[in-house]
Amino acid sequence: MGDDEATLRRVPGFRSYWSAATVSSFGSAVSAVAVPVLVVTVLRATSFEVGSVNAAQSLPYALFGLIVGAYVDRFRRKPLLIWASVGRGVCLGAIPVLWLTGFLDLWVTAAALFVFGILSVVGFAATQSLLPRIVPRPLLLAANARVDQSDAAAQTVGPALGGVLVSIMTAPVAIALDSVSYFVDAGLIARVRVVEQNPARLPGTRLRSDIVDGLRWTYGHATLAPLALSTHLWFLANAAGLTVFATLALRTLALPPSVYGAIIAVSGVAMLVGATAAPRLGTRFGAGQTIIAARTAYPVAWAAIMLATLGVSVPAPPATVLVLFVAFAVHGVAAGCENANEMSLRQTVTPDALLGRMNGTMRSANRTLAAAGAVGGGAFMTVAGPGPALLAVTLVFAAAAMVAACSPLRKAAVR
Repeated sequence: MGDDEATLRRVPGFRSYWSAATVSSFGSAVSAVAVPVLVVTVLRATSFEVGSVNAAQSLPYALFGLIVGAYVDRFRRKPLLIWASVGRGVCLGAIPVLWLTGFLDLWVTAAALFVFGILSVVGFAATQSLLPRIVPRPLLLAANARVDQSDAAAQTVGPALGGVLVSIMTAPVAIALDSVSYFVDAGLIARVRVVEQNPARLPGTRLRSDIVDGLRWTYGHATLAPLALSTHLWFLANAAGLTVFATLALRTLALPPSVYGAIIAVSGVAMLVGATAAPRLGTRFGAGQTIIAARTAYPVAWAAIMLATLGVSVPAPPATVLVLFVAFAVHGVAAGCENANEMSLRQTVTPDALLGRMNGTMRSANRTLAAAGAVGGGAFMTVAGPGPALLAVTLVFAAAAMVAACSPLRKAAVR
């Protein structure tokens, strides 16, 4: 993949696109720490109110994902992405301004984050659909891997950076910095050199027909349909697993928060390693086989977590903690290896006119199932305990791997 990397650096517009994605990822990682601190410590929210604020950010994906995907295919993607970034910057910037003026309360914060969530739906659909216009399709795997590397680095370093910024400058000021990152993001995207024409619309074409066309393409395509179903199951299992693990680690095993944070950080470092290897694996074995191999690793990792924590006394022995570190490293490497291959495959097999709808459809379903997984995982653990909950998570991960393996996906490659 060395030649592809060298060629990618010469593609007009990609460097600005990649820089924008990197800035946005690091800003979001800071807000991932700053927003909960703001809600819990500054606004003194109850547990129910914290859940309501979290829902305000994720609910737009379920409510508007299909509609936004259809609209993204009706307009040029670059202007949409620029205005979505500007809008997100305004929404986040309003929070520290209202805090300084004394007008910030919990529900105003939730409203700002809800609008931010709607704009994020637009932004993600546009950015995933714009990349194939910037980068030639043979270079998509290398391009997506480069973006994934930045995202993995942000997930590893960003939370620690966010914690430091919140400690030094308070949560509202840290959110203000993330607001600035979206304006920088918009400026960098404005510099991207890409040729786009307004998509041609047939007379009388209705939004409902556009949405149906997107659903039909995503769930009727021989390769996309099993990939979509497998990915939906993955999001369900992953959200449930992380919810169960947080309670298991901090309460049942009584691990110190620093150890819990280190385990999560190891996953981020491993994801960076996997993202670096993704282009070579995809080229050598094919995108489909790489995705299937990664999906097979998840149930192995979570089965190890389940077996290592059964009947463990407090404090957890070093051998158990070591298994947790290794399992999350495996999880992270698998995520890094598969994500660039999955995104590149989706972008390659989907016509440009349907990219927005395909991306909007999949992201809407993924985020909805992730929310269901988080709630369901916590509820099942409360009723049945950590062992059965982890077994259920492992089985859903295994189902995701089986769906992918027993489909035409195994022969799919990015060309």
